[in-house]
Amino acid sequence: MNLFNRLQGVFFSPQKTFAALAERPVWVDIFIVVFVAIGLFSYLTAPYFQKDTLQIWKDNVKMQEKIGKERFQRQLDRLANPSPAGTMVRALVITPLTFLLGFLFSGLIILVLSRLFSQQGSYRQVWAALLHANLIDKTLGNAVRLALILTRKSFMQTSTGLGLFFPKMDMATPGYIILSQFDFFQLWMFGVLAYGISAIFKIELKKALIISYGFWLLKAIFSAALGIIGLSFMR
Repeated sequence: MNLFNRLQGVFFSPQKTFAALAERPVWVDIFIVVFVAIGLFSYLTAPYFQKDTLQIWKDNVKMQEKIGKERFQRQLDRLANPSPAGTMVRALVITPLTFLLGFLFSGLIILVLSRLFSQQGSYRQVWAALLHANLIDKTLGNAVRLALILTRKSFMQTSTGLGLFFPKMDMATPGYIILSQFDFFQLWMFGVLAYGISAIFKIELKKALIISYGFWLLKAIFSAALGIIGLSFMR
C-alpha cells in the first residue's frame, strides 16, 4: 500500500491496512509525517503553553517560599520572555524526539505483552503498526486540540478527554488529571492498534484488544501518577 492508501486506510479501513503492514512493515514515511505533525502542533501551541505555565508560577506563593524570591523571579522572567530560538528547538526537535522515544519504549512493552499470547511477530512490525495508529492522535486529534486551544486561548485547560465535559474544573487537580487520561482520540487509536496486533501476532481480535487497552491502562495510570506527583511539587 502506498502512503496515501495507508493514511486514509488507518481511519477508514484499519483491518485491511494493518494486515498489509503486518506483511510489509514500512514505516519511514509515516515516521516523517508523525514527526512533523507533533512538531507543528508543539510550535503552534507553544505561546499558549508558556502563558499558562507563567500564570501557574505567578499564582504559586508556596513555590516562591520554597526556592527563594530571587530564584523565583528569574524563573518568571524566563517564562515571560522565552528565547525564540529555544522555543523553536524545543517545539520542532526536542518535543517530537521525546514523543518518538516514548513510541519506541511503548512498542517494546506491547511486544512483551503480546508474547504472552503468541510467539509470532517482530518489533519492527509493532513499531510500524504503532506509528500508523498514532496518525489518529497526532494528526486528527492534534487538529481538534489546536482548534480548541486557539478558541479558548489556553493550552492546559483544553482537553479532548472526559475533562472536556468539566470546563470549570481546575486543571491543577488530581481529578482533572485522571479524567484527561480518558482521551477520545487515544481510545480510538488503541482500538485501531488492536487490528495491527491481531494481524502481527496471528491472534484473535478479542485478545488483541485486551493487549492494546491493557497497555493503554498501564500508560494512563503511569501518566496520571506523574501528573499528580508533579502537582505536589507545585504546592
